Amino acid sequence: MAKRKIKSNHTDGAQPTELRIIGGHFRARKLLYHGDPVTRPMKHRVREAIFNLVGIEAKGRHAIDLFAGTGALGLEALSRGAASATFIERHIPTSRIVAENIASLEVEDRTVLLTTSAFLWSKRDLPKLKAESGKPTDAEASALGFPPSALTRPWLVFFSPPYSFFIEKADEMLELIGAIKDQSPAGSTLVVEADERFDFETLPGNVAQDKKSAGWDVRKYHPAFVGVWRT
Repeated sequence: MAKRKIKSNHTDGAQPTELRIIGGHFRARKLLYHGDPVTRPMKHRVREAIFNLVGIEAKGRHAIDLFAGTGALGLEALSRGAASATFIERHIPTSRIVAENIASLEVEDRTVLLTTSAFLWSKRDLPKLKAESGKPTDAEASALGFPPSALTRPWLVFFSPPYSFFIEKADEMLELIGAIKDQSPAGSTLVVEADERFDFETLPGNVAQDKKSAGWDVRKYHPAFVGVWRT
């Protein structure tokens, strides 16, 4: 269920750019990106590498695409079997692109799109999922960014903000990641994309020293560094 209908507006002079779903049910389907410099689409090979790591884990989960941009990560997760998805994008013109891409794949009934700050959402809305008053109603869950069925599923969460956020908003990013790590149901997976300026050792939890160690599994896909945490 898309949170609200957002009309397209292509009058800003930006030129559409073509993106595609890489794998799964919607493989090769086109996604819109209108060239707005505010949005930084993840490089195709980085998205492919991430889903080589976590693609199988998408099945049956609820995907959360923070800093959604085009929505490519959440939609890729749906293509690979995620049951539902939440998209959070603060920038209104970019949120319209997410809405268009949701509509083009006809997954409105499985999605919620919130045009708000991921930082605000994590502080204001996320804690309400475990409020003392008990399980939220369907309407309350939707307002918080979750289709009703998502409340009983593990999450697959993507943190892919502008790389500068890890420098300029470092404390807020760490607080956001920590809050979602604490709130996520058992069996959830968190994926953080940054660049070489970010020290993954500052994340809550240890960085795994080898494949057998617990902690963040950090991989390099130049210029990106990707960390994966499994609860």
